[in-house]
Amino acid sequence: MPTLIDATSAIRYDQLHLSPVALDLGLFQLRWYAISYLAMIALGWWYLRKMLRRSGAPMAERHVDDLVFYLTLGIIIGGRLGYCMFYRPEIWRAPLDVLKLWQGGMSLHGGFLGVIVSLILFARRHRLRLLRVCDYVACATPFGLVLVRIANFVNGELWGRPSSLPWAVIFPGTQDGIPRHPSQLYEAALEGGLSMIVLAYLFWRTDARLRPGHLLGAGLILYGTARVLLEFVRQPDAGLDHLWWGLTMGQTLSVPMIGAGVWFFALSLRGSRVATVPAA
Repeated sequence: MPTLIDATSAIRYDQLHLSPVALDLGLFQLRWYAISYLAMIALGWWYLRKMLRRSGAPMAERHVDDLVFYLTLGIIIGGRLGYCMFYRPEIWRAPLDVLKLWQGGMSLHGGFLGVIVSLILFARRHRLRLLRVCDYVACATPFGLVLVRIANFVNGELWGRPSSLPWAVIFPGTQDGIPRHPSQLYEAALEGGLSMIVLAYLFWRTDARLRPGHLLGAGLILYGTARVLLEFVRQPDAGLDHLWWGLTMGQTLSVPMIGAGVWFFALSLRGSRVATVPAA
């Protein structure tokens, strides 16, 4: 039972001296969460340009600036709308609250859907092969997963379930004094770090970049599987922990991602490799 967990040896969040505010100028506050998104965009821009220098790229470096603009809109709009639809549907009673991004609340699954829509629009505009563009974007995505999850920990939000492990943390926002898994850091390591390593290996050490759908499929499988497993130690939003079909909301949204990943991965193995001709 959670009430029997010994809190005397747990790490107290307030003793870590972390603050969600990176810079406070009085009238203006710069938060680590915002910095994580800015850094995610910057790193993604840099890594995409680096990958496009290899032969067989689906687009030219001149496309990257426009791509990053589309992706930024997709992440912000999709992430916010996804959070409001999946996790806080009651917010629609006051629709203007949906625009209050500074109050927090973003969904990675919603951001994923927003990215898909933005990629479709981008590929159509530039007449590029959508699946191959998605492969490259999939390789750059883990940077954001690492940074955003670390920002979640710094914010003291999205904590885990009760735990008796020596690295369990007592988060002040729980208001119950029970040590909990620092699941934000688990997610940073598995959803982000592990995915980054595997996708980097596939891209730089194999011919995966020349097999449309291979990297996208691998990325979806890695993220979806990690999220499903981590939901067992992550504290779900109130009322969304055990839905009537037996899964949490996070698991429910991740299962289709795994299915899509398997489909794209299998499709890439059946298809032929693309020619290694640089994009014009």
